[in-house]
Amino acid sequence: MEVKDFYYDLPQELIAQTPIEKRDESRLMVLDRLKKNIEHKKFKDIIDYLQPGDCLVRNNTKVLPARLYGKKETGANIEFLLLNRIEGDTWECIVRPGNKLHPGAKVQFGDGLLKAEVLEVMEGGTRKVEFKYEGIFNEILDKIGLMPLPPYIHEELKEKDRYQTVYAKYDGSAAAPTAGLHFTPELFEKIKEKGIEVANVTLHVGIGTFRPVKVDKIEDHHMHSEHFYIKQEDAEKINKAKKNGNRIISIGTTSTRVLETIADENGLVKEAEGDTQIFIYPGYKFKCIDGLITNFHLPESTLLMLVSALAGKDYVMSAYEEAVREKYRFFSFGDAMLII
Repeated sequence: MEVKDFYYDLPQELIAQTPIEKRDESRLMVLDRLKKNIEHKKFKDIIDYLQPGDCLVRNNTKVLPARLYGKKETGANIEFLLLNRIEGDTWECIVRPGNKLHPGAKVQFGDGLLKAEVLEVMEGGTRKVEFKYEGIFNEILDKIGLMPLPPYIHEELKEKDRYQTVYAKYDGSAAAPTAGLHFTPELFEKIKEKGIEVANVTLHVGIGTFRPVKVDKIEDHHMHSEHFYIKQEDAEKINKAKKNGNRIISIGTTSTRVLETIADENGLVKEAEGDTQIFIYPGYKFKCIDGLITNFHLPESTLLMLVSALAGKDYVMSAYEEAVREKYRFFSFGDAMLII
């Protein structure tokens, strides 16, 4: 299958640059896989499509304010993006401009609140960096770090928490699981009152989620690795719904990737921790999920391929064309799609 089969033409003005005022007032496109029809709703209407006994699975990772602006000892400006913690206070970082930072180079951020030394140049040009500070690292990041917004967002984010789900709990992501940005605490209350279960998984989203597919044939693409875990109590909620014949509806492609990585042939899951490089594209047979809540994804992206694997490529691509015609808002701060 060719990557170009997943191309669609998107006017720049439809790429959402800021979140809308109320999370659950975004638009919702509903795709029914059996009827092959399309409905246009508000996100808060999603409760009408959920049934008692369904289990919603959400990714409770938390985005680190991982973009740091600092100065070298020479006074030159430097930008760091924390990718992942190697151990202790040693991190893998993207640095800009990279050609200026060699091993031994020292940088300080926030008037010296945080100091860094480059230890080595890693594969792919990232840097292994050791940080020094007094106090608690995450508290310092909260003070001086900025949210690592996707490269297609050019406007400043006025409130940090808008690039964070209301249920974000465990620090570790370089990007938000954006399907969850539409939910409010009040909506979750209504969902629980209706008898719908909510289970959690944790997958720390890497910057690889924004990397373009650079091959012509989908099968040749090498998927990036991301770390995940799921607790026993959450596995039990999912398995109970599955055994009772109820639906598992994943909030986002990240939750989907965890569930499909760990599910057995009956769609049952168990407590687990590990790394996943699962690549889901048309032809894949889903084992666990029955539905998906997701945003509108970039042309030719692995996320669009995952959605197409669930609902069918032609159906999804025609839905995207309709979304463009109807002027839906696209990508991280954009509108949502429900596939059932």
